[in-house]
Amino acid sequence: MFLFNSCRTVNKVVKRIAQGTKMGSSYSRSYSPNSGQPKNNTESRGTISSTESSSQYVESVVCKVNDLNENEMKVFDIGEEGKVLLVKQKGEFSAVGTKCTHYGAPLVSGALGDGRVRCPWHGACFNLKSGDIEDFPGFDSLPCYQVTVSQKGEIKVRAKISDLKSNKRIKDMGMVSPCNESSVVIVGGGPSGATCAETLRSEGFKGRITLVAKEDYLPYDRIKVSKIGTATDIEKLQARSQEYYQNANIEVLKGVEATKVNTESKTVELSNGSKLSFSSLYLATGCKPRVPDIPGINLKNIYTVRNFEDSVNILKTLGSEKDKEVVILGLSFIGLESASSCVSKAKSMTVVGKDTFPLGQIFGKEIGQSLLKLFEDNGVKFYFETTITKCNGDNGIIKSVELANGKTLPADMLILGVGSTFYTDFLKDSNIALESNGSVNVNDKLETNIKNIYAGGDIAFAPVFALENKQMAIGHVGLAQYHGLIAAKNILKKETPLRTVPYFWTMLFGKSIRYAGCGKSSDFQIEGDVAALKFVIFFFNESDKVISVASCMRDPVVSQFAELLYQGKSLYKNDLKGDPFAWTKSIN
Repeated sequence: MFLFNSCRTVNKVVKRIAQGTKMGSSYSRSYSPNSGQPKNNTESRGTISSTESSSQYVESVVCKVNDLNENEMKVFDIGEEGKVLLVKQKGEFSAVGTKCTHYGAPLVSGALGDGRVRCPWHGACFNLKSGDIEDFPGFDSLPCYQVTVSQKGEIKVRAKISDLKSNKRIKDMGMVSPCNESSVVIVGGGPSGATCAETLRSEGFKGRITLVAKEDYLPYDRIKVSKIGTATDIEKLQARSQEYYQNANIEVLKGVEATKVNTESKTVELSNGSKLSFSSLYLATGCKPRVPDIPGINLKNIYTVRNFEDSVNILKTLGSEKDKEVVILGLSFIGLESASSCVSKAKSMTVVGKDTFPLGQIFGKEIGQSLLKLFEDNGVKFYFETTITKCNGDNGIIKSVELANGKTLPADMLILGVGSTFYTDFLKDSNIALESNGSVNVNDKLETNIKNIYAGGDIAFAPVFALENKQMAIGHVGLAQYHGLIAAKNILKKETPLRTVPYFWTMLFGKSIRYAGCGKSSDFQIEGDVAALKFVIFFFNESDKVISVASCMRDPVVSQFAELLYQGKSLYKNDLKGDPFAWTKSIN
């Protein structure tokens, strides 16, 4: 519980977290050991304090100055204790953890930007001086190690042994004041709301934080929901433990929905009949799967793919006998990921959709044909340019589906992946400005038309820096977390405008596909072997400007392009002549 009903003690120091959860298991303070402190105070540049034993640390010469060129990253052993990523930039050396804290991608293979490194797999970014996570997905920062250069030109690194083993760091949650009457209510227990709550604490907010979560779980890794085969215990997917939230004085209300926001009284009404008062409000309620209005859609064994319960129910229905004939409606990322992860557990797998190829609207015919072959080689069948018009059942359970083209397919299960709508119905009478589709109109600080009320994640109709700050509503976990960070900083009046660079990814039968940027393209250029699904594709607008880049099995080029966009730089078709990747040298 919270300590806001007594002022005997001005400040309560939040307990340090000795152990995180499965997605973040190492804790140390947020610091920058290589930020240019006076040379006569080198001992203060590391993490060690007077109360910590030197036996907890290892110190070793890892290389010489000339072993790294300018703007180069290398991994070095530090004694026998572990490895560090050493970076030389602007004549200075930085040492951080070697792997992205999200899914463990090797950062040495990532995109080195100006003062930060971007993950080659999913685009998360880490500050080289502090190790702090600056863009997402993921929750944890990198450990950052002390670097010194001897007169002999030797690079010595000092590291905490526990940090070397975990490769992750949870930021210090700071202090809470029971006399502080300010209160932030966060509606939405997904990655955006969770990131907002954590950032508020780590950035110095001392008031009350309440996180309202519709599901009965603490915030978890929602990415794995559509990877049906990887569904596991919810505890293994949770971003943080209950102990973490208790120690950080973040109150999580599980299994509760917001039913109304009163902007005049600054209150949120909840489904359990209670009310919450707020000084600031962050809305991050996300999307709900679209369910088509067709006969028989309410039969059993018809599923959407959005939350943990969905993945559990799909796995239970599939069973282990490989006797289910499965139909998936939708050629989107969700539909294709579900097909990829479920086909090995099914008797048959058929995908139905209005497009002409898998991801055809994004990648076009040539790449769509190669993706089609990949799926067919793995036992997935397709019906294109059609949709489901009726579901037939027996004893209330689906048994077949009828298509618009006249065919009938057997179906023991139907998985829906046909888009989504916004969880914003409860805002319709709130005076908060909504778009016609239900998204929430916000400015570049994520503030709505009502002062001190913010919105982010899927529901935010927000400026996109990579698209000349035109407003869009974009649904993806990395962007949702980034919105949570930006909203928290602006709630704290640390004026921070959005600098959004959309980044998407998927994994289909072992083939990694990345995409950065956004906007409607008028032309494209492919580099690589499309048939082998090892390519890069550049998308151009009508002015021949590269507005997005996608790749398959060609990391880290998409992360490099994302970093280029973040820096406000532009790339045109003419820049691709000769060496189409020469531009990658201009991002650091």
